[in-house]
Amino acid sequence: MIKYRAMQSARSLSNETKVLIAGSVTALAVSGIAPHDRLTWFLETAPIMIGLLLLIVTRKRFPLTSLLCWLLLAHAAILALGGHYTYARVPAGFWIQELFDLSRNPYDRLGHIAQGFIPAILVREILSRKSPLAGSNWLPVLTVCACLAFSAFYEMIEWWGALLFGGGADDFLGTQGDPWDT
Repeated sequence: MIKYRAMQSARSLSNETKVLIAGSVTALAVSGIAPHDRLTWFLETAPIMIGLLLLIVTRKRFPLTSLLCWLLLAHAAILALGGHYTYARVPAGFWIQELFDLSRNPYDRLGHIAQGFIPAILVREILSRKSPLAGSNWLPVLTVCACLAFSAFYEMIEWWGALLFGGGADDFLGTQGDPWDT
């Protein structure tokens, strides 16, 4: 009976995984229609492509929770929108900039928040299910460390992009003159 319930639970999660995949692919496809800059679009949306591939490959062995599926879809939407316009040119960011009389488009801040929060949920889920850390005081510490390490690695990717593409990487970096961006 318990095994049957677990199988039913996995099936319903599978439906949510399908929604996640369909939503992410749709966001990716729509954002790829005439983006502001094709290279920037590719660099900004590559995490969606990589994440989708990993999700599809591991979905049967490691089904994700509903919360994580929906958070990943939200993160994909944030990345896709930022990739289409570039983070400095997202129209919703201009609206917020005008509303709060800000000196720059703050949409990339939403990306930074999502980049810190959503991977933390993913890392916590992986560590609590696949390591002996469930219930341990080390779980939150190692979750934060993994997120910091990934964010630092992403900043290195941005730096490598700046070295490789020179001025062509300005839209990818999107610092808008903010020394605190990276």
